[in-house]
Amino acid sequence: MKKLIFYFVIIFILVQFIPVNLPETSKNNPDDLITTAHVPPDVAKILKTSCYDCHSNETVYPWYSHVVPISFLVKRDIEEGKEELNFSEWNKLKKSKKAKKLDEISEEISEDEMPMKIYTIIHRDAVLSEKQKEKLINWAENYAESLFSE
Repeated sequence: MKKLIFYFVIIFILVQFIPVNLPETSKNNPDDLITTAHVPPDVAKILKTSCYDCHSNETVYPWYSHVVPISFLVKRDIEEGKEELNFSEWNKLKKSKKAKKLDEISEEISEDEMPMKIYTIIHRDAVLSEKQKEKLINWAENYAESLFSE
């Protein structure tokens, strides 16, 4: 049994040398939603806290995101999140695409699909209260409507 634990520890240490190229981050995002659209400060704060780690170029990587095998999961989740919606690229979207994404935001939040449960287990500040959910949904719906009345 001791040998098995020893081998496990050795393997765990060795796999830490497998390079995992986490998605790059950038604080310079001129097409970002919050900088290009009127987003109320309270909504912006909720988005930054609960959404931006997976859905922007401004991901903040905690220490555990550099530990294999967790790093593979973090990489996959962020790549999938940014592929689905990247707030840092918001201003590059057409109005119809923005409206669709805003509708999806409302839907995902109302169905408790976002933020992902696995994310909120560790990031407790990302858990949305009912009031925050309502605020985000109302904002998304109002913003979507305003896109075509400009």
